[in-house]
Amino acid sequence: MAIHSDWGDWLPRAVEDATPEGVAVWYLGCNGFICKGNSGTTVFVDPYLGTGDPPRTVRMVPIPFDPEDVTEADAVLATHEHTDHVHGPSQAPILESTGATFYAPDDSLAVARDDENWADNWDVSSDQFAEVEEGDSFDIGEFTVHVEPANDPDATHPVSYVIEHEAGTFFHGGDTKPGDELEPIGENYDIDLGVLAFGSVGQISDKQTRDPKRTKWYSDENQTVEAANALQLDTLLPSHWDMWKGLTADPTALYEHGRSYDYPKSLEIVEIGDRIDL
Repeated sequence: MAIHSDWGDWLPRAVEDATPEGVAVWYLGCNGFICKGNSGTTVFVDPYLGTGDPPRTVRMVPIPFDPEDVTEADAVLATHEHTDHVHGPSQAPILESTGATFYAPDDSLAVARDDENWADNWDVSSDQFAEVEEGDSFDIGEFTVHVEPANDPDATHPVSYVIEHEAGTFFHGGDTKPGDELEPIGENYDIDLGVLAFGSVGQISDKQTRDPKRTKWYSDENQTVEAANALQLDTLLPSHWDMWKGLTADPTALYEHGRSYDYPKSLEIVEIGDRIDL
């Protein structure tokens, strides 16, 4: 399945041309991000360029680029095995064109290796797959990546990532909800910018019966602030709220919900294609 974007290639060109003083982070919509350091190391986290499964899941934001247009990437990180986090048509062409390594927990790798057969359908070799688990740490160029737990009951093996750089620390929680897993992360790291999935409760068709079903995939306002407080985030960046028809939400509501907590100290609301600097 070829992916086409009506945005053209301006976003990958903007990333490639950028020379951040520290770390630049671009939001790709859904839960996708690109991190680029001042030495040029470029890491993608959960990039998803699919349209969902209309009419059950309908993408509400543009597809920001064609993955074949990416020519610079050192790694792609996946937080868990769901389609909007591990997706061959979105991610395998990036590995193919750049030689990047795909870092993911076991169940996510099973999707890439077995369910979608990336190596058969794209020019991707087995040595581009790297399995990670909670407690691992590894370097990708100028970044040090720590693999931490996540609380996502809908996933079979979710993880979160703490990405450290001399300029600051970036946390990506995947689709985590509040849980005992998060407080130790907040104690162990000084997180400058943290991403947490946020959304509403809606009626989504059941995957088998296609009957409307009350669906809550992401944290609501109170849960998002609870998780941000446990993680002791300096800045909270809510994600995923823009993506699925019926589950979209208003991230500005988080201002009021977080007003009386110690953390997050600030709220950064971005739209697809926006850049934030650490």
